[in-house]
Amino acid sequence: MKITEPPRTSGQRKRELLDRLEREVDVWVATADREGVPCLVALWFVWDGEHLWLSTRLTNPTGRNLREGGRARLAFGDTRDVVLLDGEVETYTREEVPKEAASAFLAKTGWDPGRDSASYAYFRVRPVAVQAWREEHELSTRHLMRDGVWVG
Repeated sequence: MKITEPPRTSGQRKRELLDRLEREVDVWVATADREGVPCLVALWFVWDGEHLWLSTRLTNPTGRNLREGGRARLAFGDTRDVVLLDGEVETYTREEVPKEAASAFLAKTGWDPGRDSASYAYFRVRPVAVQAWREEHELSTRHLMRDGVWVG
C-alpha cells in the first residue's frame, strides 16, 4: 500500500478525534490486573467533552481492573486510522454517578446500567495521553495530548 494522502495537521487530527468521540458508541478497553494479566473488551461509552464514561460490572475482570488499577488504555479504529487514549479512571456506583452522565449514557446507548443490576458501575476516564495517526508519515506527530494537556 502506498501513502497517497498528505499527513494531517495536529489540529485536523484533534478535530477528527473530538468528532469521533461524539459519534462513535464502542471503544476497546485495555486493562491489567495486579499481576499484569491483560484484559481487552469492547464497551459502550459516552464523551462529555472532558471525560469518557464507561459501564460494566464491578465483579468482572474489566470492572475490577478499572476500579483497582485506576488506569486504562482505550483504542478506536483499525490499523489505518488509530486512536490510542490513556486515561485515569474513577469508579462511581449507580447511586454516586452524576445524573448528567447517567442520562447521557442512556440517551446515547439506550441502556441504563443502573436499572440492570446492582453489580454495574460507571467509570469516568480522564484522558492523560492521546495519540492518533493513519499512516507512517503521521507517526512523528501522533501525540495530541501529553500529561493531560493538548499539544500542537
